[in-house]
Amino acid sequence: MLPLLLAAAAASHVPPDLAAAVHGYDQAQIHGNRAELQRWLADDYLLVNSSGQTETKAQLIADYTAPGFTLEPFTIEHPVEKVWAGGAVMGGIATLRGTDGGKRYEMRLRFADVWAKRHGRWQVIYTQVAKAP
Repeated sequence: MLPLLLAAAAASHVPPDLAAAVHGYDQAQIHGNRAELQRWLADDYLLVNSSGQTETKAQLIADYTAPGFTLEPFTIEHPVEKVWAGGAVMGGIATLRGTDGGKRYEMRLRFADVWAKRHGRWQVIYTQVAKAP
């Protein structure tokens, strides 16, 4: 799947290393992989969630790795890809499904991840999420 992602990135002018980082971060979220979430999220990461509350890197990782939490694979609709030297906004609309505390959830969200290339590697530094129609 990664070669297809990199080919798509080339067609959309997203640098291949950024496309790989976005894919890695998505997979870390889907699999609740603590080590990979640590890798892809900057230490100063901040999330503004769909309720308007803020979460730190530690809080987001705790949410995604909590017992009873799952996230199913998702597709990004209406992708947003804004890239500049050393930074990018990657986002769109996604319908997220899974379980939280053992209960099923489904939500349609518009999101924007702000990426920064620091010390030669891409990391998410900020995410803004809002409910989408």
